[in-house]
Amino acid sequence: MPTLNDVLGLIMGGGRGSRLYPLTKMRSKPAVPIAGKYRLIDIPISNCINSNIHRIAILTQFNSVSLHRHISNTYNFDAFHTGWVQILAAEQTMESASWYQGTADAVRKQLFEIQATDAEYVLILAGDHLYRMDYAKMAEFHWEHDADITVAVQPVAKDDAPRFGLLKRESDGHISSFAEKPKDPKIQGDCSGSHGHEIGQERRFSKSQAQSG
Repeated sequence: MPTLNDVLGLIMGGGRGSRLYPLTKMRSKPAVPIAGKYRLIDIPISNCINSNIHRIAILTQFNSVSLHRHISNTYNFDAFHTGWVQILAAEQTMESASWYQGTADAVRKQLFEIQATDAEYVLILAGDHLYRMDYAKMAEFHWEHDADITVAVQPVAKDDAPRFGLLKRESDGHISSFAEKPKDPKIQGDCSGSHGHEIGQERRFSKSQAQSG
């Protein structure tokens, strides 16, 4: 069975964060301070480290200077530690002159760097959510079920459904449909909420080969 050393934690560095304005006037949402010296980005990083996932990459783009400074000043493992936290910033290349066009596009544009880590599995996380989770249990579930992709979600109230991505899960656990912030009441009634996650931002576990396909 694979181990957590085969897992890359990939954290979305966040966009404009307009709902938290003016806190996000000069910084991205994951860089917003919380509980004194901490930032929102520290939540998924802490979850990774406490789940024994020690290879972590953060995709950044919007108002990222404050976030970059915090990451570089905070996460410096010693020479005896094989883990790292690195930044994968949006960039223009010979193949593409555009910046990230969304979370899925951010992952797509960084496929070369993701594959260069030799990680067999990629855990995709939001960088601006408050929760505690043991990703090791999610990894074990993924491997035991030989899944292509595993998504962690939780229910939301029907009134909140238009704000979130919704998925429909069959009795055997397979995901049969997904709708991003649907307005149709029928779709809202047929699906379960993924509480604040957007497609590509769920706590998703997948084979890195599937990401490149």
